[in-house]
Amino acid sequence: MGSKNEAVIEALEARGFRYVGRDAQRWLSFVGDLSTSEGAHGCELEVDPEFYELPRVRLIRVPAALRPIAPHIGENGSICYLTKSTVVLDFFDPVGQTLRCIDEAQSVLGKVLRKEMVEDLTEEFFVHWYANQCLFDVQRPILGEVPGFCLLGRSGERYPVITDDLGATALKLDVMGFEAKRERIPAYIVKTDVEPRPGQKEWPPRTVAEFLEWQRQLDGRCARKAEQRLGEASRLTKQDALIIIKSPKLLYGVHVHFDQSVLPAEKRAVARGTQRLYSYKISRLHVLRLDNEYLAQRNIPGMKTLAGKRIAVVGCGTIGGYLIDALAKAGAGTGGGQLTIVDYEVLGPQNLGRHRLGMAHLFANKASGMRLTLQLDNPSVSVRALEVDARHAHLGTVDLLIDATGDESLGHWLAARYANQIPMLSIWIEGPGIAVRGLMKMPGSSACYRCLCNHQRAGGLPTVEGAMPVLRAGHGCEGLYVPFPATVSLQAAALGTEMALAWINNAESPSLRTRMTDSAYELATPDCDVLKAERCPACSK
Repeated sequence: MGSKNEAVIEALEARGFRYVGRDAQRWLSFVGDLSTSEGAHGCELEVDPEFYELPRVRLIRVPAALRPIAPHIGENGSICYLTKSTVVLDFFDPVGQTLRCIDEAQSVLGKVLRKEMVEDLTEEFFVHWYANQCLFDVQRPILGEVPGFCLLGRSGERYPVITDDLGATALKLDVMGFEAKRERIPAYIVKTDVEPRPGQKEWPPRTVAEFLEWQRQLDGRCARKAEQRLGEASRLTKQDALIIIKSPKLLYGVHVHFDQSVLPAEKRAVARGTQRLYSYKISRLHVLRLDNEYLAQRNIPGMKTLAGKRIAVVGCGTIGGYLIDALAKAGAGTGGGQLTIVDYEVLGPQNLGRHRLGMAHLFANKASGMRLTLQLDNPSVSVRALEVDARHAHLGTVDLLIDATGDESLGHWLAARYANQIPMLSIWIEGPGIAVRGLMKMPGSSACYRCLCNHQRAGGLPTVEGAMPVLRAGHGCEGLYVPFPATVSLQAAALGTEMALAWINNAESPSLRTRMTDSAYELATPDCDVLKAERCPACSK
């Protein structure tokens, strides 16, 4: 590594940067200039001696044109020119990567000086907001007053929380391990159509006056509403209140401290109206969303989630356990919907090698174990466990039925019972883990699970080229079983979740989908829509 460091020092000195030694973290330190069309600007440069982290670039003196706030320029003059998640650092080419980083920092600085990156201030808002955290667990899109409280720590610290369901949020906080006392305070949500960006004076705001003045520059109507709400709150409490601003993309807010004023004590005693209100100190808030819509929607923007739907899953075995977990993460059981899971079997030691549940649920019913697991992960998920044979289960009204048992006989029974009434998805594993398959049956003319079996008996729609191997194993008295690793179960669950999301987004075609899990075999039937079999005993009634 020493020779690489020496090569970088030599290359940077040729570039006009002077090596000044190592900093407290042993990084290589340099001083030099970044040259732009607006002139040269002195900077300090620090380079990771292992070349794994991005070089740090800091302006020695921030130009007046970039004060008090500028995009990509930190409070101490640091330049945010790249994020590590958007670039692959090549530590095998330390000289090249370091010089490229300097070029990028120089380019960004030039664009900022030329006012070409002003809109980036919106994207970087929280970098300049310098905020405390506020937990936000509001399920419905409401405005106005909402329940709020502070978690009170042992040392007197106060952590604000906003919710529209105190009971549900309390369960989440209990699961998260927050055992502190909770104190109710007024909280309000105010809407704006304007995205925030840092102000150009009195930044960041430290009082109600500075906060409202900044809001007036962005959106006068929003500022008036926020002031009205704060006036209401000041008459309700002598301690504090929360204001959350709901902009098109961001939630942010302030924690107003009615027991803290910038006015001297003698003036505070006689102050009235807006003079008193404007003098109160604030803490700026960075909103962290815990609501179910955000948790499910964040990873699939532009798609509908499974929230609000009544989904039943038959089978909590090696496929069903992982599938149920993934469905809940996609919104199942939230937003007024319900997730019903059906299985009468208990979890045995032989299941542990490829099941979602672990030893904590040994010798307990699988459906009940999955219900407890889901509610521990997210107490807001509405899940019902039926510890019965699927043929005797009272499912109630269901929007989607999923058969995750891999039991062909039960699959035929479920098709006969439900396939013409509700959408039905079947997920199974082929042979000893050679492939995973899924079939979506919509009420009407599409094929059911029995139809597919009829086609396959006639030689159609095979999974792989050639014969499907039959393999069974067993250890003593536990009986024979089909051996395959947990990775196959995970892939079956992933396919099932993918097809459930396709259903909710009106993209059920192709109805038959296959994912190969063993590269030694070749796929025989590409994804396709399966024709309904003539005189199918299950769905031709």
